[in-house]
Amino acid sequence: MYIKIYFNDKPLFLCDQPTAEIRAYAHHDDAVFIDEFSPPAVNSIIHEMRQAKVHAGIFVHTPLETLKKAFWKKFILIQAGGGLVRNEKGEILFIFRRGKWDLPKGKLDEGETLEQCAVREVAEETGLRDIHLDGPLLVTWHTYDESGKHFLKETHWFSMTTRGDQSLTPQAEEQITELKWVGASGLDDIMKETFPSIVDVVKAAGK
Repeated sequence: MYIKIYFNDKPLFLCDQPTAEIRAYAHHDDAVFIDEFSPPAVNSIIHEMRQAKVHAGIFVHTPLETLKKAFWKKFILIQAGGGLVRNEKGEILFIFRRGKWDLPKGKLDEGETLEQCAVREVAEETGLRDIHLDGPLLVTWHTYDESGKHFLKETHWFSMTTRGDQSLTPQAEEQITELKWVGASGLDDIMKETFPSIVDVVKAAGK
């Protein structure tokens, strides 16, 4: 079992036992590996993940929940919901924002469930109104810094479908400049211009 946390485009794996995917990263010279748990070790791997020379990080500890709690204490947790939306042709709806292809998502409002948040954000960012929530896909995590504070964003992704020929309206105030339905033949190009966490979401959906 593991948790994958992105520092920009670099993955940090918190795990109780390395999987084949994680072991592939461990063989690189620019990967950081820690298997002795302590508060200074948690601080150390966070510091290392922010270094340009580091490609990936691996922290092994059992139980994993203990490591997770120690890591979470270093950040302000922000929860969000997002959707991978398919139309009747099986195409996926992507948004273009700040030079990258992305999927619609946003922060959880007070009093909302994660499901409600995901549907609301998809509607606001794309203009879709007929949205059917099919079920959960996966959870992604990434870190970012803002105003001198360190945040960990936990995004809950859901599979969604929509029917009919609905008009699309990119949400300009969120700097979304383009919306595009993408079929299987166009996914490879999109995956080259998106975030690693979005690649994980698409893979989880089985394309």
